[in-house]
Amino acid sequence: MTAHTPVYLAGFDVFRRDALVYGQYLKVLCAEQGLEGLYPFDNELPVGVEGLAAARLICQQNIAMIRRCDAVLANLNVFRGQEPDSGTAFEVGLAVALGKPVWAYFAPDRSLREQVHHDAQGYDPQGFAVEDFNLPRNLMLAASWAGYSAT
Repeated sequence: MTAHTPVYLAGFDVFRRDALVYGQYLKVLCAEQGLEGLYPFDNELPVGVEGLAAARLICQQNIAMIRRCDAVLANLNVFRGQEPDSGTAFEVGLAVALGKPVWAYFAPDRSLREQVHHDAQGYDPQGFAVEDFNLPRNLMLAASWAGYSAT
């Protein structure tokens, strides 16, 4: 990647109370590495756009950013449960479909079997099988990213 390579910053960080400040922090970290961080809040909604129309516009704007970037950096920490944010998973899938490399970051660095409670047969309390591929995230994420780290 060249200096100021555009990278899309995917993750549930947009839901933080300090989302704008945190986004700027992430962009500074990127700049220190010669990358141009594209954060979803770089986009703006026109005044008066609300509800479903706002949601659709945000989606379109984020998809356009991913198309413009050279790679995606994805926060795949667990969000509201035991899995990464579904919006971030969508963005990772889109990037992979577009042939863009994805770098994921999250903690802990344990397999799903070590993270999710399961019985002796490998089923969680709801009766669903817990993957046993010794991967830290679902195989569709883990088998498609370029790499991952804790930070």
